[in-house]
Amino acid sequence: MTYAISRRLLVAAAAGSALALSFATAASAEVSLTFLVDNAPATVSASEALAAAFHAKNPDITIEVEARAAGGEGDNIVKTRLATGEMTDVFMYNAGSLFHALNPQQNMLDLTDEPYQSDIMDTFKSVVSENGKVYGAPFQTAMGGGVFYNKKIYAELGLEVPKTWAEFMKNNEAIKAKGGVTPVIQTFKDTWTSQLFMLGDFYNVLQAVPDFPEKYTANQIKYATTPAALRGFEHQEEVFKAGYLNEDFGSASYDDGLRMVSKGEGAHYPMLTFAIGNLFENYKDYINDVGFFALPGDDATNDGLTAWMANGIYGYAQTEHPAEVKKFIAFVASKDGCDTQTKAVGAIGPYMTKSCTLPADVAPAVKDLVAYFADGGRNAPALEFLSPVKGPALEQITVEIGSGIRSPLDGAKLYDDDVRKQALQLGLPGWE
Repeated sequence: MTYAISRRLLVAAAAGSALALSFATAASAEVSLTFLVDNAPATVSASEALAAAFHAKNPDITIEVEARAAGGEGDNIVKTRLATGEMTDVFMYNAGSLFHALNPQQNMLDLTDEPYQSDIMDTFKSVVSENGKVYGAPFQTAMGGGVFYNKKIYAELGLEVPKTWAEFMKNNEAIKAKGGVTPVIQTFKDTWTSQLFMLGDFYNVLQAVPDFPEKYTANQIKYATTPAALRGFEHQEEVFKAGYLNEDFGSASYDDGLRMVSKGEGAHYPMLTFAIGNLFENYKDYINDVGFFALPGDDATNDGLTAWMANGIYGYAQTEHPAEVKKFIAFVASKDGCDTQTKAVGAIGPYMTKSCTLPADVAPAVKDLVAYFADGGRNAPALEFLSPVKGPALEQITVEIGSGIRSPLDGAKLYDDDVRKQALQLGLPGWE
């Protein structure tokens, strides 16, 4: 038996094929981007909020947030994924010296000519640039390296914010004498947290040795042979030997440190101020009990803050969706992006986008931080923004010094050897 196919059926079949093709085309137009960030709770919350807000404005683009470890382990993850070609479409990472170590010209999208760059502060662009090209945009806010302190403990004991190291140690002694409260919190389970006494002291180093970054980069000066630079290592030993640390400092975690300082279990926690976002996330009921001050040096008339630029957000050079990646980065760097982050994790510091502002009702620690950036405020960039040289083993060295295993001088010598390896990898002159 033969069958005749009517013209109507042929038209219907053709229409069905066309409809199926249109659905396939629409489906193929939907893009999913992956976004790698560190696993700090505030970072994850801000990233997920940005992904959701961006998708709401761009329903054809989905952002999948992936979290990695922080510190040295996280550095290795980023470097390995770049080396093996398995990096996400977008990733968050440090600016400054660690940025340069990632070979941005090979691994990152060039963002120099993106329109939003005119709204980004030049100070930030300078630390995500190489050979005249800009490769990053700001993610989250500028930070300070110093000490969180519990305001209730200070009020109860009548203590004042210290302007010198001697005053800081005197406060610690008063807290120890009271009993029941840890004077200085350390959290060496998360080894990256061990670095603040040394890194946060760089403002004081720069006041004593203004040309330290240039000489350091040229291999003309060392931590072990520069008394002002050695002081940061010595500070860490001093608080250990004085018995000011929590008994579980070797096993305590970063979150333990935030809990202790916010709830008054400990008085001082040396930390970067990005942690204000984690306080907002996990200890919001206590956030008004936490203040912040710069790590004090030896001169009360010249105390100031070691400042970190915001982290960078970067596009992977081998992404299959460069246009969509650039669109997402533009949103993160915009005022809408700033407002989204503030809503998600609170205002934690000054943004690097000129059009971004902070609400009036910021937490006390944010007010303390912003004062160092205000007109007449005293701050200086951390060394990693003034020199491309930074050794990867610092957090292990500072754990040993802070645990009484290694002396400050031996630790400084070991770190000098560590940075030499990094300088040779970068091919810097004077390190042969």
